[in-house]
Amino acid sequence: MNSNEIRQKYLDFFKERRHVILPSASLVPQNDPTTLFTGSGMQPLVPYLLGKEHPEGSRLVNSQKCFRSMDIEEVGDNRHTTFFEMLGNWSLGDYFKKEQLPWVFEFLTDVVGLDPTKLYVTAFIGDPKNNIPKDVESAALWKKLFSKKGIEAVDVEIGSEEDGYTKGMQDGRIFYYDAKKNWWSRSGTPENMPAGEPGGPDSEIFYDFGIEHDPKWGEHCHPNCDCGRFLEIGNSVFMQYIKKEDGTFDLLPKQNVDFGGGLERIEAASNNDPDVFNTSTFECFFNRVDDFIPNGTAYGKADLEQRRAFRIVADHLRAAVFLIADGVLPSNADQGYFVRRLLRRAIRYADTLGVTTIAPLVSHIECQYLDGYVDYFTESKAVHDPSAVVREEEERFRTTLVKGMREFEKLARGNISGKEAFTLFSTYGFPLELTQELATERGISVDVKAFKVEMSKHQEFSRAGSEQKFKGGLADGSEETTRLHTTHHLLLKALQMVLGEHVKQRGSNITAERLRIDFSHGEKMTDEQKQEVERIVNEQIDAGLPVIHSTIPKEEAEKLGAEMEFGAKYPDMVSVYSVGPKGATEENPKFENAFSMEFCGGPHVANTSDIGKNGIFKIKKEEASSAGIRRIKGALE
Repeated sequence: MNSNEIRQKYLDFFKERRHVILPSASLVPQNDPTTLFTGSGMQPLVPYLLGKEHPEGSRLVNSQKCFRSMDIEEVGDNRHTTFFEMLGNWSLGDYFKKEQLPWVFEFLTDVVGLDPTKLYVTAFIGDPKNNIPKDVESAALWKKLFSKKGIEAVDVEIGSEEDGYTKGMQDGRIFYYDAKKNWWSRSGTPENMPAGEPGGPDSEIFYDFGIEHDPKWGEHCHPNCDCGRFLEIGNSVFMQYIKKEDGTFDLLPKQNVDFGGGLERIEAASNNDPDVFNTSTFECFFNRVDDFIPNGTAYGKADLEQRRAFRIVADHLRAAVFLIADGVLPSNADQGYFVRRLLRRAIRYADTLGVTTIAPLVSHIECQYLDGYVDYFTESKAVHDPSAVVREEEERFRTTLVKGMREFEKLARGNISGKEAFTLFSTYGFPLELTQELATERGISVDVKAFKVEMSKHQEFSRAGSEQKFKGGLADGSEETTRLHTTHHLLLKALQMVLGEHVKQRGSNITAERLRIDFSHGEKMTDEQKQEVERIVNEQIDAGLPVIHSTIPKEEAEKLGAEMEFGAKYPDMVSVYSVGPKGATEENPKFENAFSMEFCGGPHVANTSDIGKNGIFKIKKEEASSAGIRRIKGALE
């Protein structure tokens, strides 16, 4: 069963069980200053898992496209990718464990056709210190499910991941692990959770590929071993507890389910092949990439190093194509930095294979996703054609490489320090291996250890913006951030009034100190235009306009001209915020006379006069972000 079939059957399976199918959210979270990318299926839904009512109801399902920048350096083995899809189903206070686990087991075994004897599961061992019991309920459900397949499911207490290497399998089928492995909250373990934070146990599903255990990982194998025998293919999170002020835990009045399953991993299990690059998601690419290798080695005949290069090119180009389709263009900052890095690594590894240009390969990435994403790619090409963007970046990089070679020749008069090697990497796009290769040819050395120190500093800085500062993706909900969020809505409308209706939001980042908006506009703003935008924004703040939240049909919101997130797909019922006019209420929002109206999940102030408590709005900086995109940074002072 290929990925398109699995994706569709999963959506159909839960639709039959009264779930509403949600479109995938953008890879770029909107109005969320805490993370650069959507890195999990549940990330866009955290506000609803924490209690906010979802406009589509209490049973939801989707396939969410995800990107994890921290995995870039890991790509090349048989299981790491930067882009992937997560199949997800959610219950917002509706069903719970006794429905969820049988449904997932039925889908995997009866629909996908996985051999149940190759499935192993985990559960939470409990936390006596915090009076949180062992999750015997999940284990009992698993025992019944396996028993119906003629399998006796023995449960084994493991504890920590490290304990697993000592205790081993013990003929078990159900394995109890501690909070580091089988507990979910945005703050980690129960001990680390603040008062008011929800969390709960989870139950993971692993597929056994039957690979012989490699003792370099530990004496004995167990489901969470990294030797390659087991692959996690799904996880059901049961959000059922909340931490109280006195440090104890209570059951939540509304208990939620959050399931996430890796689409490619499920297909790999379906193929009984642990190599995710042998799944159908890369089929078009690997079937046609050989045409671009003059007298080179085909993927099927490649050695280990060549195969690694093929995988890096395939993964990086796929991730870049999806990010470009979501409006992210190559640049030296924020999300654009990662698109540039992905493409430049892909170009370098393609060169080692004899592939002289990667731009024509874009269509071979897109062809595999036409079933599930045909509208997505068609609409994106009307704004930014991924093939054209990749071609332009490739030309720019090859020019940079020429400059980099000149710089290398200057440095190559002696041994190359770690800092110099990192400058070649960060400024000129030279991967370390290229610098080492060139240095070897000239009989000089590279301080790899010092380079790694510089790289570590760089990665820590990048993580501060791109990875999981918190688990889930909630935006900062402070009063200052909320005021600037509403100001952001006013600013977008003011820009359209001053510059023209072509202005559309192409990205945002809002903290307690300042807001930032990227918007479509081809020219630098004049001082007069910036002053007029500031005047309009502050006029609306002074006017004391009500800010109204409404849940209405998507078609109605579109007809009213509500602003949409670029590249996003929306469900039939949508959340919108309108600003003004005076006298508007939730019962009578008076949309036709609103100053602005946007598809948005909040949070916002109740009235624009609340913004004025922090001062007046000022544009602090206006600059180019990328081709055809300008950026404004503003603050209340």
